[in-house]
Amino acid sequence: MERLMHYVWQYRLVDPADMVTVDGRKVTVIDPGRHNTDSGPDFFNAKVRIGDRLWAGDVEIHVRASDWHRHGHHNDGAYDSVVLHVVDCDDVAVERRNGERIPQLVMRCAPDFHKRYDGLVGRSDIDLPCAPEMGEISPLHMRDWITALAYERAYAKAERIMEHLGRCAGDWEQTLYVTLARGLGFGTNAEPMERLALSLPLHFLRKHSDSATAIEALMFGQAGLLPERSDGDRYADSLKREYAFLAHKFSLRPVESPGWKMARMRPANFPHRRVATLAAFVTGDFRLVSRMVGLKSVEDAIALLRTPLTGYWATRFTFSPVGSERMYETMSRASAMVLVINVAVPLMIAYGMRHGDQELVQRGFDWLVEMPAESNSIVGAFASAGIEVKDAFTSQALIQLRREYCEKHGCLFCRIGHRLLSKRARR
Repeated sequence: MERLMHYVWQYRLVDPADMVTVDGRKVTVIDPGRHNTDSGPDFFNAKVRIGDRLWAGDVEIHVRASDWHRHGHHNDGAYDSVVLHVVDCDDVAVERRNGERIPQLVMRCAPDFHKRYDGLVGRSDIDLPCAPEMGEISPLHMRDWITALAYERAYAKAERIMEHLGRCAGDWEQTLYVTLARGLGFGTNAEPMERLALSLPLHFLRKHSDSATAIEALMFGQAGLLPERSDGDRYADSLKREYAFLAHKFSLRPVESPGWKMARMRPANFPHRRVATLAAFVTGDFRLVSRMVGLKSVEDAIALLRTPLTGYWATRFTFSPVGSERMYETMSRASAMVLVINVAVPLMIAYGMRHGDQELVQRGFDWLVEMPAESNSIVGAFASAGIEVKDAFTSQALIQLRREYCEKHGCLFCRIGHRLLSKRARR
């Protein structure tokens, strides 16, 4: 409730006719102040006219006026600067430590405003509680919000790469290796894949990059995916022997509780295939940064990321003594485009930002506009609500909206929620 009151005050959603203190003086908000999320008054440095007098100071907001005493503000010097006390229930007068009474305003909103807010923020039983009213948002405002969200998501991914770069002492290849590993997890197994890559630094793997068996033994062993019983699978036996030797030689231990997920997953997406794909990228050395940032088209990026699996993993989804008679596709075109979105584009943006190459940054965003929209439940929900989703730029924006606002009940900070709520705030 108090959070909602902060929102109403910050965005001046109370009808000016209702801005009157409890003793009858008109209140005009010139500046609502800076919202404070730490200790002290709720809004710093506000400017309000009360009656015929202009005040500059702080504003404190409570559900009940008596909370002023319950929270001990009457004995706290930090609250002597409060020039207006905004409340929902005026049940007591409040004073500063020197006995001066503080002007008090009862915040009056539309009768159904709280109910509407609870209907948006408190509904966990449906994906998009605002879907029935999405059409009330003008196309111009919707496009503006989608653009902001797409940039927000892309720069957040680029920032994650920059953070990795800092931890990797400026090593771009190691940074891309970890980013690619996470991307190959495709959401479901992103965290385990990242932990695997972090447990096997690239500089260590390069010592064995001339041996596909050694690379796969290290990766599957560290991942905890080597079978306990091989049941006659000679390749699995060879990997187990190789890993036992290397683990003893270099004092390696498998990743603790990697958390691999396989339930309700298509065999092509099993973690074994993704680990084998990462091993294929590393075998023969891993020098992809210059190649990736030098790509000129989305098609080139797709081709680069669809590294084929040969030999054992060309006919298997997991360890098995007998492979299939058919050769399986390493990665679908759709999966490769997801990697372009989550690996190639963020790398281009981060690399361009770091080296002052705005053309490279812009190329990353241009690719998002060129690529078709992703197909998933999040995009489908927004499409059903009437939002046109024609490219990856838009689908990425909607994923950002869902993850960072809808799932966190951040309707107050979503431009859609803000517009829907602000219409209903005033009586």
